[in-house]
Amino acid sequence: MALRAGAGVGFVEEMSLKAKEQYFDRWAGRYDGFWTSLLYRWCHRRLLSHVLPPAEALDLGCGTGRLLGLLADRWGGMRGMGLDLSGQMIVQARLGNCHRERLDFLQAGVQPLPFADGRFDALFCTFSFQHYPNPEGVLGEISRVLRPGGRFYWAEASPRTGQARLKMTPGGIRLYSPECRAQLGLEAGLGCAAHHQLFGPVLLSVLVR
Repeated sequence: MALRAGAGVGFVEEMSLKAKEQYFDRWAGRYDGFWTSLLYRWCHRRLLSHVLPPAEALDLGCGTGRLLGLLADRWGGMRGMGLDLSGQMIVQARLGNCHRERLDFLQAGVQPLPFADGRFDALFCTFSFQHYPNPEGVLGEISRVLRPGGRFYWAEASPRTGQARLKMTPGGIRLYSPECRAQLGLEAGLGCAAHHQLFGPVLLSVLVR
């Protein structure tokens, strides 16, 4: 099932998301190259030490599915869904899926998320939230699909204060300080449980429904 990249967003945001989709489609075949793989593996393994055992997890911007694979390796009863805007990333994730009875991957946008209210008890977003042009809308959808008590694990680089905009990838990226993340979460009905520095500027924020 594939949803139009910009479902639920305005025209300008839709064009930005479409450009990002095409960018990551072109990168998908070499996404797990040495440096990218090294960075993400290090980040994911540090992240796992702060995760409560999930029953059903969703990974937004799942890329080639590496994080969900690690989660499934660690917790044998977990079921998971990976979602990405890029169809070619989903192709790579499905090819590398070693837990096909428990994990599935879907090409779709995040506004709206194509899932029922309260479906997941854990939601992950690593180096992906920075690409979303409407953070408030995305967090509203995250809050909707989380169960009461469910946790949102948000990991990517973070400035010390405020927001930072960088001209990387089509449409650029936006980074959020710990205070900004907590405030954005609060407005969506998510409380901030903790911040953990994974390494360098990469911050994990844990928000709870």
